[in-house]
Amino acid sequence: MRATLLHAVRDIRVEDVPDPRILHPGDAVVRVIAACVCGSDLWPYRGVSPVEEPHRIGHEFVGTVEETGTDVWSVRPGDFVIAPFSISDNVCAHCRNGVQTSCVNHAWWGSSDAAGPIDGGQGQAVRVPHADGTLVPVREAFEPSLVPGLLTLSDVMSTGHHAAFSGGVTEGSTVVVVGDGAVGLCAVIAARRLGAIRIIMMSRHPDRQKLALDFGATDLVTERGEEGAARVTELLGGIGADVTLECVGTKESMEQAVDCTRPGGRVGYVGATAGGSQMPIRKLFIRNVSVAGGVAPARRYIPELLPDVLSGEITPGRVFDLELPLEEAAEAYRAMDERRAVKVLLHP
Repeated sequence: MRATLLHAVRDIRVEDVPDPRILHPGDAVVRVIAACVCGSDLWPYRGVSPVEEPHRIGHEFVGTVEETGTDVWSVRPGDFVIAPFSISDNVCAHCRNGVQTSCVNHAWWGSSDAAGPIDGGQGQAVRVPHADGTLVPVREAFEPSLVPGLLTLSDVMSTGHHAAFSGGVTEGSTVVVVGDGAVGLCAVIAARRLGAIRIIMMSRHPDRQKLALDFGATDLVTERGEEGAARVTELLGGIGADVTLECVGTKESMEQAVDCTRPGGRVGYVGATAGGSQMPIRKLFIRNVSVAGGVAPARRYIPELLPDVLSGEITPGRVFDLELPLEEAAEAYRAMDERRAVKVLLHP
């Protein structure tokens, strides 16, 4: 079968790899219908994370179950399934506490487990360890046009929700979103869904601004840093936001998020840091600003968000502004790296 491999900095290739097979009784094999490129895939692509040898890449996919191991009971061949961006058994203490990304049997797509190498999500098929705990079946009938929206649940929509949930967005909240990538745009959806009355998107890109407004943003701020925070404070009557959602992961974006938040407010952060972000502890202390968030437990949120995607109540699939065949994965990475695309969907 065909799959993407990252060989070196900015060197993505689509190559022949072995077909996946059941290696453990808890495995399933999923035929991929749609996969995508994530902003966090760009860290190793750009060399921020080291690339020591060619390896499979990609951690977001949906597809159809082809085969299951003898211990798998929750999914069956023919099921359409959503794969969260990390693997979990969904039964350990951490999973029961809603933090599946800290599962005692946790693993990442493209890494390995006791049974052997784990496939990356950008390929024609994937071996799924701990299939019962990881995969979420979708047994309701749905139109093919909903596949992009279902794919966002594997990561960016769940991550945007995690930012809003961690930040404590409730009915009547005023919210600022820092970061206009796919996660930030989905955070706008999540904030509106949880009842925010005003949502300010910080963005300099007209196409992303339009999408943010379509998703429920009420205001746009193009300035950054101290100037941007001052503009936010002005818009909110000199007070600042109840909640700011940090969806970038740099020192500067965290500073901006804290500066936009009112005294006693909260920051929900989900930006993948790759070692770049720092908390301004003294400023948090002086202003009594709370910070919560981290890597999103998508497996926890998918069942909650799924009905709203199926009903059309939310339309996160619109973050995909470019669709390409898997064979053109290198162009997909270039388009996102050069900010010519918000998020790219790949058809195996």
